[in-house]
Amino acid sequence: MTELPLWTPSETRKANTNLTRFMSFVSDSGTAISTYDDLHRFSLQHPERFWELYWEFAGVKASERGSRIVVDGDKMPGARFFPDARLNFAENLLSKSDDTTALVFRGEDKVRREWSWRELTAMVSRIQQGLRSIGLAPGERVGSVVANMPETVISCLGVASLGGLWSSCSPDFGEQGILDRFGQIEPKVLIACDGYYYNGKTFNITDKIETVLAQLPSVEQVIVIDYIGEADAVAARLEKAKTLAQFISDYQPAVIEFEQLPFDHPLYILFSSGTTGVPKCIVHCAGGALLKIMTEQQLHVDLKPDDRLFYFTTCGWMMWNWLITGLSSGATLLMYDGSPFYPNERAMFDLAVEESMTIFGTSAKYIDALKKTGWQPCETHDLTKVRTILSTGSPLAPESFDFVYDAIKQDIHLGSVSGGTDICGCFVVCNPLAPVWRGEIQAKGLGMAVDVYDDDGRPMPSGKGELVCTRPFPSMPVMFWNDPDGSKYHDAYFNRFDNIWCHGDFAELTHHGGMIIHGRSDATLNPGGVRIGTAEIYAQVEKIPEVLEALAIGQQWDNDTRIVLFVRLVADVTLDDELENKIRRQIRSGASPRHVPARIVAVADIPRTKSGKITELAVRDIVHGRHVKNVEALANPEALDLFRDLPQLQV
Repeated sequence: MTELPLWTPSETRKANTNLTRFMSFVSDSGTAISTYDDLHRFSLQHPERFWELYWEFAGVKASERGSRIVVDGDKMPGARFFPDARLNFAENLLSKSDDTTALVFRGEDKVRREWSWRELTAMVSRIQQGLRSIGLAPGERVGSVVANMPETVISCLGVASLGGLWSSCSPDFGEQGILDRFGQIEPKVLIACDGYYYNGKTFNITDKIETVLAQLPSVEQVIVIDYIGEADAVAARLEKAKTLAQFISDYQPAVIEFEQLPFDHPLYILFSSGTTGVPKCIVHCAGGALLKIMTEQQLHVDLKPDDRLFYFTTCGWMMWNWLITGLSSGATLLMYDGSPFYPNERAMFDLAVEESMTIFGTSAKYIDALKKTGWQPCETHDLTKVRTILSTGSPLAPESFDFVYDAIKQDIHLGSVSGGTDICGCFVVCNPLAPVWRGEIQAKGLGMAVDVYDDDGRPMPSGKGELVCTRPFPSMPVMFWNDPDGSKYHDAYFNRFDNIWCHGDFAELTHHGGMIIHGRSDATLNPGGVRIGTAEIYAQVEKIPEVLEALAIGQQWDNDTRIVLFVRLVADVTLDDELENKIRRQIRSGASPRHVPARIVAVADIPRTKSGKITELAVRDIVHGRHVKNVEALANPEALDLFRDLPQLQV
C-alpha cells in the first residue's frame, strides 16, 4: 500500500505563509532559496547571515544592533550572538498600542476578561513605575506564584522592561516545591495570586505563601494579584504586601522607558522538573529567547498579527514563556487557567469557537485523554477558524495523529514539536510548507543543527540514538544560577560528547526529513542490551480502550533488566489474564517481541510533574528502594506509594 501523508498544505496556503515570504526575502538578498531544505541548510552554513536577515525581516526593536552577529560560533558553550546589540524584551512584545484586543482571559467558568493593547501598555507602564520606585534593578530577581492570567503578563513585562529576571511557578505547587526553586535565586519581589480555580473548585493559597515567605528573607516586597476576590484579605495578612491595585495606585500611564540591555542579558530563570534532585536553575537571555521563539512562531507556526493564539499551559511550564512571546507578532493571546476538562471534555473546543481561536496549542497527553473519551469534536463544533493544532510535552502517538484528522478536523496543520525548558524552544518543529506524516515531527528547526548520534558519537542516518545539536544557537542558556565555574551547565549537556549538545532524548530521523522522539534517553529500557524507547510501548498500549494511561520502567532483575509496565485502567475494569494477554499481543504485533513487558501491574494513579509529564525515573527509584529526592516537583506525590514494595515485582 502506498504511504500517503495525513495532510498536505494547499498551494494557496503555502504561498501566503510567513515562511514563503522569508524565503523570498533571503533570495532577494542574494542567496537563492526555493525549498525549506535550502533555507535550513543556509541557516547552518551561514548562521551570521541567516540571523541578520531574520532580525531585519522580523523588525526586532533595538537601540543598536552592531555589526557582529556571531562570535566564537564554533564553541558550545561559549558562542555569542549579536554581542554589540542593545535591546529590551518587553519593548518587543508591546508591538501595538491601539484599541484592538491583546489578551482574552478565561478562568474556567468563573472569570472572563479582555484587555486591549492600549490597556496592556498602560498597565505595564504603571507596574514598571511601581517596581522602579522600590529600586528593582537590572539583574535582580522576581519570583511569582501565579495563574496564567493578564496580570501575570503585565508583571513579567514590567520586570523585563527594567532588566529584572522573571521566574514563575503555578499556584498549585507545594510549599517545598516553591522554596526549592525560589530559595536558590533569592528574589527581591514575590508576586502571588490570591488563589485559583480548578475543576470547579476554589483554592486559596494564603497559608502556602505565608509559609514560603517565612523562608525567603530576600523578599522586600510582596504583590498580591486578585483572582478569586480575596486579594485585600491576603495582602492584609502577609508582611510587606500590597495588592496589585494598591501597588500601582499612585501611578498614571506614561511613556515606558525600556532599559536597553545586551542581547545576552538574563531575562528568565526556568527550572528543570526536579524529580531527581533540586531543580536546575536555567538562565535564559532576552535576545536569545526572543529570536528563537519568534522564528518558531512566525516561520514554523505561521503566526500573524490577526491570529488568536492559544496554548494550554500553566506558569510552571516554559510554554507559558513561549505563549506570551506571541505578542511580539501582534497576535491576540487566548489565556486559560484551570482544568481543560471542566466542566466536561468540550471545554477547550467551546473556548475555541467562542473566542475565534486560530492556533490551538496543547499537550500530547491532552490529545490522548480526549481520544479516550470517545467524543469527536468535529461532530459538534464549527472549527473553521482553527487552522493549526500544536502538540508538545511528550511524544504524540501515531494513533493520536489519526484522531486529530479523523475526529477534530481534516484540513488542519498538526504541528508536533519537541524541545525543552533547557533551550526555551524547540529542536524539531512543524513546517507549514510540508506534508504531515503519521507519527512524525516534520522538520529540524531553522538554525538548529540537529542530528542523531550512536553511543560512540557517530551520526546515525537511520535507527535510534541520542538527539544532539552540533552547532550553537541563540537560546542556549547563558548559565545555570549558582554555578560559578559552569561545571553544572557543562555536565548537563556537554559531558557526553565534547562541544556537542546532547539533549537526553532518544530519537530517530525519518526518510521524510523529520524525526520521531521515542522518549527520554535516561528512561530508555535496555532488556538484553537492546535500547527501547518507552514511547514505543505507550504508542501500542494507548490503543487498548481499557487502559487510560501507562508507565514503563526497566527493573534490575536476575543480572539483567526486565520491562515492567504499569497501567491505569478505566473505571470498573480489572487487570485479568485476558486483558494482560491483550496488552502483550498488541505490544508484540505493533512494536516487537522485545518490547513486551515481563510484568504488567495495575495501579490506581501514575505520578506526574506539575506540567503533566509522567515520571518514569521517580517510579524506577521507588521500585528499586531508592529515595526520590524531590517529591515536591510532583503534582501527585502520593501516587509514588502505589509503587512501593509491590509483591508482583518480587518474583
